Amino acid sequence: MDDPTELFTRLRPRLFGVAYRMLGAAAEAEDVVQDVWLRWHGADQQDIDSPEAWLVAATTRRAIDVLRLARRTREQYVGMWLPEPLLTDPGTSPEDVLETANDLSVAFLNVLERLAPDARAAFLLHDVFEQEYEVVARTLGKTEAACRQIVHRARAQLRQARPRYNIPQDVHQRLLRRFTDAVSSGDLQTMKALMAESAVLIGDGGGIVTAFPQPLRGGARIAQLLYAPHLRRKDQLQIVPAMLNGRLGLLRYFDGVLEAAMAMDTDGDRIVEILVQRNPHKLQRLAEQRLTRIQ
Repeated sequence: MDDPTELFTRLRPRLFGVAYRMLGAAAEAEDVVQDVWLRWHGADQQDIDSPEAWLVAATTRRAIDVLRLARRTREQYVGMWLPEPLLTDPGTSPEDVLETANDLSVAFLNVLERLAPDARAAFLLHDVFEQEYEVVARTLGKTEAACRQIVHRARAQLRQARPRYNIPQDVHQRLLRRFTDAVSSGDLQTMKALMAESAVLIGDGGGIVTAFPQPLRGGARIAQLLYAPHLRRKDQLQIVPAMLNGRLGLLRYFDGVLEAAMAMDTDGDRIVEILVQRNPHKLQRLAEQRLTRIQ
């Protein structure tokens, strides 16, 4: 076996990826990985046949426990809860491995919130991380047949919640680039033209800052909302395109302070959904990430 510390360090990005997709919160995911490190450090390495499988299973089980507790808190959350966005490099994921943005996007993580912890884990392990049902069953302490049913129901639930558009990533990026340029320059007509009539905007203020208590619907209304700061606070406003969870998004600053992170989803022709994170606690890590990169 490789040196346990070196092995864990090499696999840490993957473990973070599992935990982050399970929880939608970077700080909680880091805590899970740290807990797994402590368990790994105290485990009898000679009894572990597959270190990677052991670590992924331990991370998944710990994330399930944390998610069960978090769901109770999220039920009492003020307003609508959205995942915490992460700043990513072009073409890479937080794990710095080749992952598809479809499986990392804020929109995808938000839909995963509909799944119960075990279902979320089974779906991610099998459909995202490509684990065999035998491994999923061993990780969750269930039969393979039960895991197949769980994943099947999870897929159906996700399809019902939100259609999956099979759009090439470069098509997404071109459309998002046009939209981010329009928002940055305050081009209202182009913003309206690129929004689907049925588009939805969801905002998360966490009860700390103002956000809509219900989704805002209608492409024209959303475009007007995003254009409004150009009229009222243009001198204080800065719009910065950024890669959020593997896709192009927008960071909005007022007087140099990060006020919102906007992740967007498309059907290939128009923007269909904008998820606006305004909770200062969920923006703190992202603001620090960007500050580090521009220094």
